[in-house]
Amino acid sequence: MNQHIGLSRGGHTTKIHAIVDGLGNPIHFQLSAGNLHDSTLAVDVLSHVDISDSNILADKAYGTKDIRDYISSKEATYTIPPKANTRDPWKCDWWVYKERHLVEYFFNKIKHFRRVATRYDKLADSFLAFVYISAIFILSK
Repeated sequence: MNQHIGLSRGGHTTKIHAIVDGLGNPIHFQLSAGNLHDSTLAVDVLSHVDISDSNILADKAYGTKDIRDYISSKEATYTIPPKANTRDPWKCDWWVYKERHLVEYFFNKIKHFRRVATRYDKLADSFLAFVYISAIFILSK
């Protein structure tokens, strides 16, 4: 069974992929190995949530054509800045993009829980359960 532990420069790591709403409240979590690129799981993560009639904010790593096409096919819009080396750059509303700080702020709050910041759990299911528990604590405040 895949425990979502990958070897990267910092050692054995796990990435938490999160979707938050417009208020910064968590909606969905998914784990991946630390050595996987973020964009490889983006469509899978987005498929767990109804994104129709919404605006998806993401950083440059999620600006691939496949991800943008998936978002558009679900009748949603996206605010993703193009990478500097993109052949056909698209427009990005930087005023709206500033709201992406909500997901970064959520990750900052979740890292205050030591068991989530430093993965002590061997099993991915146990680690994900503590991610959900820490999210519940954050929502209850």
